[in-house]
Amino acid sequence: MDSRWSLRGMTALVTGGARGIGHAIVEELAGFGARIHTCDKSEVHLNQSLREWKEKGFQVSGSVCDVSSRPQREKLMHTVSSLFGGKLNILINNVGICVTKPTVEYTAEDYSLQMTTNLESTFHLSQLGHPLLKASGYGSIVLVTSIGGVVSVPSGSICGASKGAMNQLARNLACEWASEGIRANAVAPSLVLTPLGQYIASHKNLQEGIESRTPLGRTGEPKEVAALVTFLCLPAASYITGQTICVDGGFTVNVKDLTFSLRFDLDEGFKSHLVREFVRPGFW
Repeated sequence: MDSRWSLRGMTALVTGGARGIGHAIVEELAGFGARIHTCDKSEVHLNQSLREWKEKGFQVSGSVCDVSSRPQREKLMHTVSSLFGGKLNILINNVGICVTKPTVEYTAEDYSLQMTTNLESTFHLSQLGHPLLKASGYGSIVLVTSIGGVVSVPSGSICGASKGAMNQLARNLACEWASEGIRANAVAPSLVLTPLGQYIASHKNLQEGIESRTPLGRTGEPKEVAALVTFLCLPAASYITGQTICVDGGFTVNVKDLTFSLRFDLDEGFKSHLVREFVRPGFW
């Protein structure tokens, strides 16, 4: 295989890799030959995924980690450093959360939770990963953000602000760390058919509103996001850095309906489900 299209001999950390988009990213990277460590809040889901990957012959290890916790982030990076001999080629900041409410209804706790999980964890893990990425001689950071950080969508103002800040962080890291052989990019999905995304899409007013605005006329699949994330880590993408690339079927470039809006006039049970379960990336 042309070395430009191979990750053999490279190491990767993927946060939130046991489910959804993160799971697809782990499989895509592993398929190109990378050795991977991943983490997840759920030990049950993590162990299930690790068994699947072992059966497929992938080189994947894992540990339980809540990336909203600073001590747990530090422990995670210490584990990665020990596993990979103090070097890391690829860092995928994939974990995210979105609490969907009207702006006037957000609490201080809602703000802190989303900013800590989305922005602070990404910033801190990038800081912690910097010496490992530099030591590898070839470093690639990918931040999984959201189209909510690019355009206004009804995912909530705090989530959108945190994702927009992550997109800017990718640009800053790209410029600051380029001389050290480290690239940084952001990948911004729209609605993706993760288990939670499928639940949301089952509400026809939401699904139809999204698909009518999307030129390709459908929602995305986790593997379609994972394919771009993986490409950005390949040597073939060595001249791409500082970019935010939307994986959205054309949603963000479609201006045919400038009045597009999805209001959350849903029943209270569904709204509470969103707030309770919206802890994986891949919806916005």
